[in-house]
Amino acid sequence: MAGVKPLSRAAIIAVGSELLTPSKIDTNSLFITEQLNLLGIDVIAKAVGGDDRVELAHIFRAFLGRADLVVFSGGLGPTEDDVTREVVASVLDRPLAEDERITAQLRARFAARGFPTPMPEINRRQAMVPAGARVIENARGSAPGLWIEHEDCLVLLLPGPPRELRPMLTSLVESGLEDRGPGRSLVRRVVRVVGRIESHVDEALEPLYREWERLPIPVAATILAALGSIELHLSARAATTAAADTVLDAAVAQTVAVLGPEVYSTDGRTMEKVVGDLLVERGLHVGVAESCTGGLIASRLTDVPGSSRYLDLAVVVYANEAKTDLLGVQSDLLREHGAVSEPVARAMAEGIRSRARADVGIGVTGIAGPGGGSPDKPVGTVVIAVAAAGDTHVRTFRFHGERELVKFQASQAALDMVRRVLMKQ
Repeated sequence: MAGVKPLSRAAIIAVGSELLTPSKIDTNSLFITEQLNLLGIDVIAKAVGGDDRVELAHIFRAFLGRADLVVFSGGLGPTEDDVTREVVASVLDRPLAEDERITAQLRARFAARGFPTPMPEINRRQAMVPAGARVIENARGSAPGLWIEHEDCLVLLLPGPPRELRPMLTSLVESGLEDRGPGRSLVRRVVRVVGRIESHVDEALEPLYREWERLPIPVAATILAALGSIELHLSARAATTAAADTVLDAAVAQTVAVLGPEVYSTDGRTMEKVVGDLLVERGLHVGVAESCTGGLIASRLTDVPGSSRYLDLAVVVYANEAKTDLLGVQSDLLREHGAVSEPVARAMAEGIRSRARADVGIGVTGIAGPGGGSPDKPVGTVVIAVAAAGDTHVRTFRFHGERELVKFQASQAALDMVRRVLMKQ
């Protein structure tokens, strides 16, 4: 759009007191960020504000001075706690006036839905529009959106329900926002790494960081410690998505060359999806025997659609008797070495492989805590075995954290051991 300043820096404000409680999570901002990034627009800040006019106004004023695009989600309903319109109008010093066309549409909507009484007068609040704002039609709900040009900033007011917000924003991208981007696409990649700590990954990739900074299309890198893995976030901004993809493809390939098999995903797949795909590619089947993880490995494998193609049998064997009865673990093995030991994990993996008539067997036994540890086998001790044709791999781990964290780390390590075995076959 000629003569209009391109948008490059955006801020998002999610409105709703329920979003400040543990029971409701803001997911709209993730979708908004994704759509804006595709246009090359950086999201520099996000905030969640309750249904409080004063606090919401403070957030909005702070963002107005830092971003050239501010996107609100939520707070456009008809009740007294839906305050987004009033706050925006007040901060921008624009009077609100009723748009009779919106009111007529709302009355018609109520009549069409067969309500026994006319539209409540409180719904007229949804027809209040700040001076100079453009109304955005909402095909899936009663709250229209608003497009407000204010000095060098564009302010968008979008409804809170995702089923209303998503099509509205998609339409805006196609019909106006696309022309307001900086003319460069921002593309991101995530490389997932296992078996290394954050500082080790950072040290190994340091030479690449310097190389990427000097490229004609620079690649920015950020390392994050995630649950059971390390994530390397790469981004590049280019005139076209294809150009950004090309430079990111090269950066990902360099990362894999440096880190080797510790990289388990370069395309967004989870560990369980990677393992499942390897099993399908090789036409192999797996059986799982779990003690301390309590079925978490099987749960993660079955989170992947189509897992029935490769998961044949999974059992949770907490008691020693169950290990003996269901897996054939020898009683004297348990007495001599204890349930949390490499000989027992090996026997569990081989036992489930035999019982399931599978190609791969997984055996996991350990102490998830908070009790049950000893000086020789402290809480967090987990032994994992993977039995495959011709060999059984066994390893003892020492995980840290509370019970849930130990269980997840154990499940991640077990799946990673399977991945590595499959990659060698």
